[in-house]
Amino acid sequence: MIVAHADLVRSVALRISMRIPQSVSLDELMSAGSLGLMDAVDKFDPEKDVKFRTYAQFRIKGAILDELRSLDWFSRSLRKKAQDVEKALAGVERALGRPAEESEVAEAMGLSLEAYQDVLAEIHSAALLNLDASIRGADKDRDSGKSFQDQLTGPDNPEDRFAEEEMKARMAKVIAGLSEKEQLVLSLYYFEDLTLKEIGEVLDRTESRVCQIHSAALVKMRTRLRGAEMDV
Repeated sequence: MIVAHADLVRSVALRISMRIPQSVSLDELMSAGSLGLMDAVDKFDPEKDVKFRTYAQFRIKGAILDELRSLDWFSRSLRKKAQDVEKALAGVERALGRPAEESEVAEAMGLSLEAYQDVLAEIHSAALLNLDASIRGADKDRDSGKSFQDQLTGPDNPEDRFAEEEMKARMAKVIAGLSEKEQLVLSLYYFEDLTLKEIGEVLDRTESRVCQIHSAALVKMRTRLRGAEMDV
């Protein structure tokens, strides 16, 4: 099964490599992804209503994201920019009591709309990893060191099932609060498996603009997931 699905490792690694600095080699990503594939083979339950290829792709991507996080290759300045965007977004939405527009967040940060959108493109990869970190923290045990992959639960424990359904409900609520354009980009990217360039062709937008929309959606999801945790 590992040999038969080895192409998945390269495919996922290539897609992720397009969004990160060149200092991280494709070999490193594929090495981490291979471990994810082996983990998928070990843990896959054929009785569940899911194809192995779909499950393996999820595990491979999770393993690569965990490896990137452990490498800590984000610069301090980039990490601060991501935090500044999240802080401004949360502040605007608290003040207005509704989802914030890009122009409103830009104004809160003292930036022009164009400059704010440039920041969104710059923090794109950081937003992706930070979103996964927010999901991992849903159990409130932020020091556990567990990845989102590690916390995938089985069907035999009622507490596990409840936690999984609660997480799905939270994610669904957060996604429903995004704009139609943001939801469409997420759908095409994660479910239709299109690249940012391909999504741009579908929406008649530049790849850079699609990157900005995707990043904005991820930042909103992270900010609102954290807000939901504080409300619990």
